[in-house]
Amino acid sequence: MSNTNNDTSDVKKAAEQADSQQIEKNLENKKQVDTPENLTEQQKTPFIEEDLRTDK
Repeated sequence: MSNTNNDTSDVKKAAEQADSQQIEKNLENKKQVDTPENLTEQQKTPFIEEDLRTDK
């Protein structure tokens, strides 16, 4: 992407060059996604400590 004052030009160019048939084909593919891994106890640490929460 260029560093010009008209940033929309890159987006417009990409949209004009997009292949609608390829996009439709890509959306039709039902790709299998790996299931998420289980978190360890250390990874399950809450972002906010329970005793500091005010929403409960």
